[in-house]
Formats: sequence, structure tokens, C-alpha cells
Amino acid sequence: MCICSSASCSWPARGASVATEVAFIEPVTLKGAIATLEPLAVEHEAALARAASDGELWRLWYTSIAPPARMHEYVATALDMRERLGAMPFVARENATGEIVGCTRYFNVDAANRRLEIGYTWYASRVQRTGLNTECKLMLLGHAFDVLKCIAVEFRTHWFNHASRAAIARLGAKQDGVLRNHQLMPDGARRDTVVFSIIDGEWPAVKQHLKFQLERRIVQAQ
Repeated sequence: MCICSSASCSWPARGASVATEVAFIEPVTLKGAIATLEPLAVEHEAALARAASDGELWRLWYTSIAPPARMHEYVATALDMRERLGAMPFVARENATGEIVGCTRYFNVDAANRRLEIGYTWYASRVQRTGLNTECKLMLLGHAFDVLKCIAVEFRTHWFNHASRAAIARLGAKQDGVLRNHQLMPDGARRDTVVFSIIDGEWPAVKQHLKFQLERRIVQAQ
């Protein structure tokens, strides 16, 4: 199960305007063989609520996935991050069915230093442990490194989200460290955050590795 959600967000880099941040990541649709990533819109709210209900993902206490009753707030917050902070939230659409099965996001965008984070990632239970997440990560990383010319892409997750930590490591990301008492959770608990990253010099090998993983998943599914 891959839930690489991070609840943190940062302000634009010092000296950079919001307009600069927004220009760094323009809305884009990324289409693969298994999935398509589309810019999040208000009209996706009901489909995301259905996706989150598949597995009742909000019950995982170490994630920030919204229950159906709060999906409107979740979508509004994501769109606000896009407008104010230059983030770019996506929905993941399964090509075979046309159904929206989850979401993911570019955020913590630092255009001046050509860095960003991928997170707030979750998928409906039925598509977990398939090639869908692998392909989505391949498309997101490819756009970040090959089009946006990022020098580093970061991933963060809760210390206790062992499935997410393992999934991020399988991508080829390296663990940078642990931020102790990094955040206060809504229930008052203190969150330790594990930080991973992939840098531009590592991207060719990571891309080859992800393509191999994806091809193997497709063969297994046949």
C-alpha cells in the first residue's frame, strides 16, 4: 500500500513571488498505459469520496486522507495550495475503467532552487499493489526531472507509515533523515517525519528501475 502523504507545506522561497512559483508548474495532464494524472478540480470531489471509501482509507491514523463527509474541505485545501503556494494537485484516473482511483500532488515547491515534493498520495484499495502507483510515480518524476529540470524531488511520510516508507524506498529514493517532533497532529500527537529524496544525477537509474518494475507488473497482470 502506498500512501506517501505529507501534511506539511512551505511558503515560497525567499525573494520568489507566488506568480513565479505558479509559472514553474503549469497545469498538465500526464497519460500512461495504466493511468492518467489530471489536474484536480472541484468536480472531482464525489469521485474522490468514492475512491477513499474503497478501504475506508481515512481510518489510517497516520495519514491525512479525508472521509467522504470532509472531501469538499480536502479538495478546497488542495486547490488553495495551488493558488497561493504554487502546488499542483492531481487526480489519478484508471485508464481501463475511466474511474478516478486516488490523488497525488506536487507541493513544497522551491522554484529558485528547482526542488519540489511529491506527496498527499493515496489510492483506492483495489488498485493498491498494482502497477498504477509505479506508473504515476514514473510520470511525476519524469515531468519533474525532464521537463521542470528539478535537481531534487523529495518524499516525506509518517514514521509509523511503514508501508509508505517501504514503497518510497522501492522507488529508488534514499532516506535523508528523520525530523523528530516535526508536526502536531490534529489529536495532539507529535509526528516524526521520515524524509527521502531522489536527485537529478540518480534519475536515469531510477527511471530504468521504475520502467522495469512497471513492465513486470503489467506482465504479471496479464
